[in-house]
Amino acid sequence: MDAAQALLAKHGPEGISLAEVATLAGVNRGTAYQHFETRDKLIAATADGVSDSMFRAVFGDPETIGERRVEQVDIADTTDRLAIFAMDNPELCRIWLLQLLASPDPMADPFWREYEGSLQRFADTDLAQPGIDVEVLSVMMLAGSFLWPVWARSHARDDGERRDLARRMAQEALRLCMYGSLRAEAFPEVADRLRQGVAAADPSPSLSKKD
Repeated sequence: MDAAQALLAKHGPEGISLAEVATLAGVNRGTAYQHFETRDKLIAATADGVSDSMFRAVFGDPETIGERRVEQVDIADTTDRLAIFAMDNPELCRIWLLQLLASPDPMADPFWREYEGSLQRFADTDLAQPGIDVEVLSVMMLAGSFLWPVWARSHARDDGERRDLARRMAQEALRLCMYGSLRAEAFPEVADRLRQGVAAADPSPSLSKKD
């Protein structure tokens, strides 16, 4: 699995073969085929492994976490964990994002299901602003977290620099969620648009409900 993750990160799904994975892992091709009958099954299993790694790093053990109540979630800590994992593992995040984009059912992915689900549970409480489009917010936050390490060239940084970059990402993500970027009184037309959007909310079909 480690060999498959390394090759996927380097070449993408189209540039990987069972033979190459076997060579990098130090096993013969027959052994590789005993575990994975086809390249597609290997790629799917690798993506599942990445999703599990992300889940454990950001949320904890999936076997024990259950469905957390909003009041039990430390929003700042969760945001920090996501930013740190993305900064330390840009290749793994790239694998996961590419596989999710290609998936006909994103909700089958445990990490996406928990991430979007936790935001939805938050949006359904009186702790949240009305009218949040949870699917859009989830994509925005994850895409930003996963692109930032690429922009900041995290692979060329030392541990201290990566932690500082992760802190910067987490800080702005929290600021965006907590306050936004505009002073509402200075942009009444924007405030009107948002209010009208809440009043006329008619959510379009979710990515998670693809046929």
